[in-house]
Amino acid sequence: MSAGFLNELNDAQKEAVVNTEGPALVIAGAGAGKTRVLTYRIAYLLSNGTDAGKILALTFTNKAAGEMKERIIGIAGYNNSRYLWMGTFHSIFARILRKESDKLGYPSSYTIYDSTDSRSLIRSIINELRLDDKVYKPSSVAARISTAKNNLITASGYSAYSTAVETDKRNRVPEVAEIFRRYSARCYKAGAMDFDDLLLNTNILLRDFPEVLNEYRSKFNYILVDEYQDTNWAQYLIVKKLSELHRNLCVVGDDAQSIYSFRGARIENILNFRIDYPDYRLYKLEQNYRSTKTIVNAANSVIHMNTGQIKKTVFSENVTGRKINVLQSMTDAEEGFRIASDIFDKSLSEQIKWEDFAVLYRTNAQSRIFEETFRKKNIPYKIWGGLSFYERKEIKDILGYFRMIINPIDEEAFRRTINYPKRGIGKTSTDRIFEAASQHDIPAWSIVSGRASFEPLFTPSTWKRVEAYTILINNLISGNQKLNAYESARVVINETGIGKELREGQTPEEVSRYENLQELLNAIKEFTEAAGTNGEPSGLGAYMESIALLTDQDNEDEEDRNKVTLMTVHSAKGLEFRCIYVAGLEENLFPSLLSLSTNKDIEEERRLFYVALTRAREQATLSYALNRYKWGNLESCSPSRFLKEIDEQYLDYPQTGGIPISARRRMVRENITGNNYSPSVNKGEFSDRRNLGKISGSQPAGNNFSYTSDLDQIRPGTDVVHERFGQGRVKKIEGEAPNTTAIVDFEQGGEKKLLLRFARLMVIKK
Repeated sequence: MSAGFLNELNDAQKEAVVNTEGPALVIAGAGAGKTRVLTYRIAYLLSNGTDAGKILALTFTNKAAGEMKERIIGIAGYNNSRYLWMGTFHSIFARILRKESDKLGYPSSYTIYDSTDSRSLIRSIINELRLDDKVYKPSSVAARISTAKNNLITASGYSAYSTAVETDKRNRVPEVAEIFRRYSARCYKAGAMDFDDLLLNTNILLRDFPEVLNEYRSKFNYILVDEYQDTNWAQYLIVKKLSELHRNLCVVGDDAQSIYSFRGARIENILNFRIDYPDYRLYKLEQNYRSTKTIVNAANSVIHMNTGQIKKTVFSENVTGRKINVLQSMTDAEEGFRIASDIFDKSLSEQIKWEDFAVLYRTNAQSRIFEETFRKKNIPYKIWGGLSFYERKEIKDILGYFRMIINPIDEEAFRRTINYPKRGIGKTSTDRIFEAASQHDIPAWSIVSGRASFEPLFTPSTWKRVEAYTILINNLISGNQKLNAYESARVVINETGIGKELREGQTPEEVSRYENLQELLNAIKEFTEAAGTNGEPSGLGAYMESIALLTDQDNEDEEDRNKVTLMTVHSAKGLEFRCIYVAGLEENLFPSLLSLSTNKDIEEERRLFYVALTRAREQATLSYALNRYKWGNLESCSPSRFLKEIDEQYLDYPQTGGIPISARRRMVRENITGNNYSPSVNKGEFSDRRNLGKISGSQPAGNNFSYTSDLDQIRPGTDVVHERFGQGRVKKIEGEAPNTTAIVDFEQGGEKKLLLRFARLMVIKK
């Protein structure tokens, strides 16, 4: 096999590709081609005769793994690369656990619970314990359990861990340990693992069964890990154990993009690589191929403020590009309006597609204003990370039947399918089934399939309906053995009556659900055809495993492509757009109020901002509001410290809203350097705004102005600002309080008649 593909690499990339022996740390700056290095390193190994089955490559998304494998096949050929062990951490470990599951007491057909299944089971346990689900919120308890598992703490270990137990007591949720115990027991009884179990149980397997560890340690001569800075403790230990024999471990990542500590990611894993592997070799990929010089240099000027990092200097040889716009708005509503207007104008004037725009924000709640303004301007948009296709009810219902076919002791699948479509088995009957299952410590399926032992539970008529369900499931299980996933799916949809029920729907919502059913069949058909072409398993079990391990970035619908993307910065990692807007750049929002207690947390927020800025290829806009609604009150805000940290030569303060460039620049500097990091709470009142400079083009530049919300000061001739219409002058006052109205001539919106008590006009005081 020719290695001519090496000519496509720069010198730094080539060095990281061809030095394949021993531990290697590849630090890749944003847009520096790390995926290409990983891909070509594997292709280079194959070109030198390495058996594909000896290579293990771990990623964080199926999309990344799929793109890399496709590229490797293009270089090395299908036959040379078909047996690569390449996939996400969870998919690879799920594959190992399928083979070794009996050692841990699980069936090889174990179910993988997604987050919805986990929360549903936890909610059931909270109800059984008669706890208040407003105190013991299922999502919060699930997060607590997840954190424990990612730190390799089992349910029994948690109960014995005094620090965790005391923390729960202080937080007034002392029963978390008992919920954890029951949750783990119920998952085990149901033959199910959640996502975190895939990591936890792999560690237990490698710890308790040395022969298994030796088998896989010997098997993988070369191990490659993508996004190493995002690995948690459980992932770190598995990689360390598997690489101890051959020590040909190559990890690729960027410490400057470590932003997932809330999920358990440990930046120490990448920072301490040199300590774990003293004989390591360091390779730095510093050329950014994505962004303009301006964007790269601006991002560098911010991230250099961090102390906990591996030093590198990212550079770009692309065009210099435009300066970064800094957009100031009076309120969060005006911020949404201005960003939407800017996107609309650019799409027309510069012929930029909607899909080339992204609005990034720190918290999900910020999306509301953008959704409202985008609708008003007829801008198509999508919320990234919203409800995925596989989370929709009609899809979950069908998948529930698939899971029962594969693993009938799956408790959550049983609960979802026992009375859907409706067959007269109500909540009371279902509760009796689960109570009996709990008393006898057996799965619910054993109750309904063993009528003779549990005859007193129901009346003969109820048993008749229950038996109809068990006969249906048994027939589906029997028929599935000879069918591929698509054929099985068609049988399930027809035999259960789900297809008929959805087909007869008349409302738009019902029609949409039927269309989703059709799309599911399309997806399964594609899966079976691809599996047949590649010689891989095409059964229902293989299909269910493939979708159970999907990540957010694997769930984008084709129909959603040409839309503006709204997303949190955390969700944006790994993506890129021609134009990005970072909204809400204010102290206590970005950086988050919760991150200001320690320098370590602030540095992660700075890395998060670095990620946001480096998503842009050509244009970036940084936006903040001087006032933002919080809990119904309008509170004043200070611009984010990150604005100050950007070298001023890369910023542009466009003259919008009547505030000139010099005044905007001075205002940002003075607000930040004055350590005004905490917004004042004024119960809806605006604080004085000094040092804003010239408000109207007709005023002398040296004047100082401030704002007030005192409605008594509004009279004809008064200069005012409205959160939507901008600056204007009052022409006339009509009526008496509380129904007083003002006719205002706005510079951009023209004359408007506003009811004063609702208008929230701000008076410009000279």
